[in-house]
Amino acid sequence: MRAIAGGAPLAESPRLLPWRLRPGWPLTVALGGFPVWWLLGLANIMLVLTAVPMGLTLWRRRGRLVAPSGFGVWLVFLAWVVLGLLTLFADAPGAVPGGGASRYLVWGWRFAWYSAFTIVLLYIGNLSERELPSGRIGRLLGWMFVVTTFGGLLGSFFPGIQLTSLMEMLLPGGVRQIGFIRDIIHPKTAEISTILGFEQSRPMAPFAYANTWGSAYAFFLPYFVLTWIVRAKRTRRVFAILVLVASLWPVVYSLNRMLWVALGGMLVFGVVKLAQVGGPRVIARATVALAAGAVLIALSPLPGLVQDRLDNPHSNNRRTLLAEETTRSALAGSPLVGFGTTRDVQGDLGQVGGGNKPGCKACGSPPLGTQGHLWLLIFANGIVGTILFCAFFLRRFAAHWKDRGAYSLAGCSVLISCGLFLITYDLVEVPLYTVMIAVALMWRAKRDEIGGPARLHMLTLGWRR
Repeated sequence: MRAIAGGAPLAESPRLLPWRLRPGWPLTVALGGFPVWWLLGLANIMLVLTAVPMGLTLWRRRGRLVAPSGFGVWLVFLAWVVLGLLTLFADAPGAVPGGGASRYLVWGWRFAWYSAFTIVLLYIGNLSERELPSGRIGRLLGWMFVVTTFGGLLGSFFPGIQLTSLMEMLLPGGVRQIGFIRDIIHPKTAEISTILGFEQSRPMAPFAYANTWGSAYAFFLPYFVLTWIVRAKRTRRVFAILVLVASLWPVVYSLNRMLWVALGGMLVFGVVKLAQVGGPRVIARATVALAAGAVLIALSPLPGLVQDRLDNPHSNNRRTLLAEETTRSALAGSPLVGFGTTRDVQGDLGQVGGGNKPGCKACGSPPLGTQGHLWLLIFANGIVGTILFCAFFLRRFAAHWKDRGAYSLAGCSVLISCGLFLITYDLVEVPLYTVMIAVALMWRAKRDEIGGPARLHMLTLGWRR
């Protein structure tokens, strides 16, 4: 027999293996082995696959599952995503008409991720602190920051590295040539851009896109600082500080404006919260750290690069046109439900008859519903789906921003970054997976603080107190 959250005994299920796996092992496998999975072309796939054993754990505990307030809104959002199946083959204004079976594949991939987000939220929330300590999860997220940093350095100094993964070798040629599948199974260290008028590497390892690297850096950072620096032994703390300093190189040279803005927003929120809940010693340490950071930034190439980046807006016009066309198409063609998934633009955003040209990678238009998760929501799930998605995360931020706990501070910092990234980054996959872990850690910490699951919604055949 073993206990579940709330103290009720749970019958021991038959073992398939001769040894006992610790609670939380799917997270350890997925995140702890992330570099290996990336080299094999399995990094994103493993995060989805490990949701299966998490789901089986939840199924065994189905009589006593708890869910955070506002979870019903998220369930309605999932139902709205399913409703998008009905419009997958509807012609969208301004988009290429018709379409093939690959739309089911793209929709299914995103829905699998939304399902994984849901499962990881409930999985962490329904395991007690004793079963799966927050510190253990925090250290895994901190480890992912280390992996992100080394991937960023690799992309900065060795941008030309590309590998043929095991998944590429195993998949049929027709499947692995599908654009988004190739992106997730083909390991690359960097994207090469000409934002400043010359070739510049933008790190992306161990993720599929440079912008994913930026959002991952911001989302993992609070947990790295918390578990690898603030609450760590001296040896790990020294190593972590060196990693943090080294990570600034790819942050600066990634030319990632929204990452810079997000880090600034997180810093302001963190300082305000520390001033609010900390004593004089905490405030003094934060002031010293801020002063040291300001000096470091002033002496770095960042101010000059920021000015150069502002002088070369590069994709601003195309992003604006794409957002306008995405919104216009969704509101005109399917304002409530959306079109289920993205669509290729008919013609070109700035000129009729444009498109990809030899030697001009930026001449083609990205699909409608890309270049920002907000635009994906509007185009794929309509106004209703967009409101539901945003309402859930706003509800969770409102529930925790006044909390004094360390994991609430970290989680709210992640949600602030997520809100900023919504308009420019595509967040499905690792970023939103991390956001859901952040939400689960905040929710569980508050649940324990106020006296356990009895104060939360019980998820059975219906909702009850």
